[in-house]
Amino acid sequence: MKKILLAGLLAAAAFGYEATDVDVEFKAFKTPLKIGVKGGFDKIALHSKEADSLNGLLLGTSITIDTASVDSKNPGRDKKLVHSFFEVQGVKNIEAKIVKVDAKVLTVAITMNGKTLDIPMKYENEHNEIEAEGVIDLADFGMLPSLKAINTACYEKHQGKTWQDVELEFELKYRK
Repeated sequence: MKKILLAGLLAAAAFGYEATDVDVEFKAFKTPLKIGVKGGFDKIALHSKEADSLNGLLLGTSITIDTASVDSKNPGRDKKLVHSFFEVQGVKNIEAKIVKVDAKVLTVAITMNGKTLDIPMKYENEHNEIEAEGVIDLADFGMLPSLKAINTACYEKHQGKTWQDVELEFELKYRK
């Protein structure tokens, strides 16, 4: 997955925290054996302000994902994901914002298809990098028409089964 280096970040203040880049990955599932298919996005805009603490940095940090930039390392699959999944319901962007920080769990408000849900994500902090993971259910975002469309487009390869749960991961790098 391509790293998205961010330009235009605020100047670093002494002892402050500043976000420097972010990666987002997903794992969707196909076939009755629930085989995972990984991917990510090449166009992610990071919105963050410098803060005096890591919690301060995390709270309010958000991203905007351009769904047309999906990258599963398979151009044919990417084209199908854009046309037969995201475009079916007109989902051009996905928004995510960290709204709560606990010792081991971030709460991330994810907006997709006009619906915003708070998703708990377990996280770790090592070497100036936050790594978080969680799961969404496409039905919760009203995305079942898109799920049906991608299942139809990939019916043979998916053996008639495309799962509605999707694992999410993100890595947020920062400096202090």
